[in-house]
Amino acid sequence: MNTAVMEENSNMTVKDLITVGIFTVIYFVIFFICAMTGMVPIMAIFYPALIAILAGIPCILFYTKVRKFGMVTIMATLSAVLLALMGYGYMGIFTGLILGFVADLILKSGNYKSFFKMVIGYVVFSEWVIGTQLPMFIGGNAYAEAFRETQGDEFVDELEKLISWGMCGVVIVATLVAAIIGAFIGKAVLKKHFERAGIV
Repeated sequence: MNTAVMEENSNMTVKDLITVGIFTVIYFVIFFICAMTGMVPIMAIFYPALIAILAGIPCILFYTKVRKFGMVTIMATLSAVLLALMGYGYMGIFTGLILGFVADLILKSGNYKSFFKMVIGYVVFSEWVIGTQLPMFIGGNAYAEAFRETQGDEFVDELEKLISWGMCGVVIVATLVAAIIGAFIGKAVLKKHFERAGIV
């Protein structure tokens, strides 16, 4: 492969950025819908796992189109920035940037052709959402109390029972399992895309 072709394959094009933009919007909508279930205390804790399942199809489809390093990092970071602007805190920006970058490395290590690496990459990517919950786990009951006037006593009392660092660990594991399920659902639905892209 000559130098010109290598440079073409390594640099993101406008088409790549448009692809990132489209899938970021889709992911953002899924996040917003799942986060709305947080009106129920248990889902305020476990919405990252729900996102990991429902976003499996679009994210795996996105991965079949990724051929340039950095596309997943941009998607995760951009999603985190948008959500920070909506009030989900800035910590998600750091987890989005870091875990998006790691997911990019994993996909690249499989030459963008390995479904196994896609699954691992999607698991890592999905965990960035925990960053949007860190203010809750750090703040503990004080965080929950801020919602007493708007959400009511029952919501806050139930949420306070759930907030702990141990529960954060449970959410991380639940999101891992959910992401694996979401990835395999994505593969089952997108079988033709996998065959066309030569992904095994």
